[in-house]
Amino acid sequence: MPLHSLAHDLKKDFNPISWTSKYRRTTVPYLISMFLFYRAIGLIAVFLFLSFVINPTIPPPSDFFTILIAGPIEETLFFGIPLYATGNHIVVMATGVLWAMTHLLNTSTIQLDALSYANFLFVIPWIFSSFRTWISGKGWFAIVSHSLWNITATFALPCINGNSCNAIYNINWFVALVQGIISSLLMLLTYFLYRRKVRKFE
Repeated sequence: MPLHSLAHDLKKDFNPISWTSKYRRTTVPYLISMFLFYRAIGLIAVFLFLSFVINPTIPPPSDFFTILIAGPIEETLFFGIPLYATGNHIVVMATGVLWAMTHLLNTSTIQLDALSYANFLFVIPWIFSSFRTWISGKGWFAIVSHSLWNITATFALPCINGNSCNAIYNINWFVALVQGIISSLLMLLTYFLYRRKVRKFE
């Protein structure tokens, strides 16, 4: 039965034992399910952390373009390029851990007691989400879902609550241009490395 088979595959992929292996399916609905699964784990980790911390560090608001462009830059730099440049999954996992650690610095003050620990906890499951998506051959989904999540959860929802709407007006267009160029170059490099890998097996 199709539904039984789907449930079986999801159960297998939800199992932490499978968190460093390819997804059993790569259809878009399946990838969305796995993406939301890892986001849910991250949210639970943050909720538990905030239950024990009185004054957690809140990441400073970013402008809309920075939030949007973070997906392509982070996914290609820390997952796509290491994967296609080395073909070594351990290297990709290591760069993924490095990516997660950079989220500790998403704060206005770089001090041990003021690091963004909640943000760090949230992205730990994301390491496995992006890692598995890339090694499953669906890097494009990792980029798109990353950007959509950033726009929705980081900008749109707080904006609805009236907390960060002004961030969209604080765009530094020179910085935005540089970010756009860097993002484009990283995606081109990722595609070039991907095509080089494909040609080796043709």
